[in-house]
Parts: sequence; C-alpha cells; structure tokens
Amino acid sequence: MAKLYFRYGAMNCGKTTSLLQVAHNYEEKGLKVLIMKPSIDTKGGKCIVSRLGMKRKVDVWLKPKDRIRDKIHLQGLSCILVDEAQFLTPDQVRDLWLVAKLSDVPVICYGLRTTFQTKFFVGSAPLMELADELEELVTICKCGAKAKFQARKVNGVFVTEGSEVAIDGENDVTYESLCGKCYIQDVLNIHEL
Repeated sequence: MAKLYFRYGAMNCGKTTSLLQVAHNYEEKGLKVLIMKPSIDTKGGKCIVSRLGMKRKVDVWLKPKDRIRDKIHLQGLSCILVDEAQFLTPDQVRDLWLVAKLSDVPVICYGLRTTFQTKFFVGSAPLMELADELEELVTICKCGAKAKFQARKVNGVFVTEGSEVAIDGENDVTYESLCGKCYIQDVLNIHEL
C-alpha cells in the first residue's frame, strides 16, 4: 500500500531541490511522475523554482477550490509530488491521502510546517495528521543551530503582523530561517524572562 509523505522544513532547507531530484530519479528509471503546486504560490508562475536556479513546469496548478481527484489521471502514474504543500486546502490534503491509499500511488508533499507567526499553515496541519511518514528537512540558522522557523522581513525589518501568505521576493518581502532562540530574540525582541 502506498503512503502519503510530508517532507517539511524551514525556508532554504532544499525542499524544492529535493522534489526535483526525486522526480529525476523516477524519470531516469522510465517511471511517470506528476508534479503539482497550489496556485496561491505565484513565485515562478506555473513552474517550480529552486533557490539553486533549477526550474520545471508543473503538471497541475491547483486552485483552492480544485478537487485533486478531478485534476489527475492515475493510469501509468508512479508518484505524485507536491511543492508548497502548506498552501493546500484540508480537502486537497484529504484527496491526496485517498489517492495514496486507494490507488496505491505514493504522494510526497514538500512544504513549510508553520507561518512566519509560528502557527500551522492551513495545509500543514492535516498533513501532520494524515501523513504516514513525516520527515524534517534541515537548514541552519545564522548562529549555526538548526533553523526551525522562518521570519518575515519587509524592507529588511522583521515583522510579526500581516497576511499569512506573502511570497518571498515580492513587494520587498523576504524571509530568514531562524532557530527558536534567534526567533525569540530577533523577531519577538525578548531577551530575558
């Protein structure tokens, strides 16, 4: 029986690069993969783009109201890969879980666990609940510790308010991956109890 996987981590941990490598590995063996991403992620348009500069057009660009089962053809499919899975709706996550279990096609989702405010993304919570396997992909903080959070900067200044979704590189928004201590000190500006 196939599994639903959620591979998550802070920004810059290589999620998209890993997805592209997995797609390459399947295709190198003559197997068919389907790559999708939610349309709310406008970076790269209908392509996924890694920070290393690799780029690939997606097969399915999901709108929030799309039902995944209506958007895919399972015949001959060996694996479904989802980039920016934190932007999936709970119903879309459930659809992916059903596909894995009832169609015996592995589904590997890559995304962030939490927002810049350290809260679950709407798609990450059900992925954490339903995934058969969770894998944290690791990157490091500026202090050298394992980064767990992404902090949002607007015009180079850390912010704690704003909409849940603001795409990196658009409207002077950038993100920095931080460990818990650096997040508390730099973003929340708390230095002692």
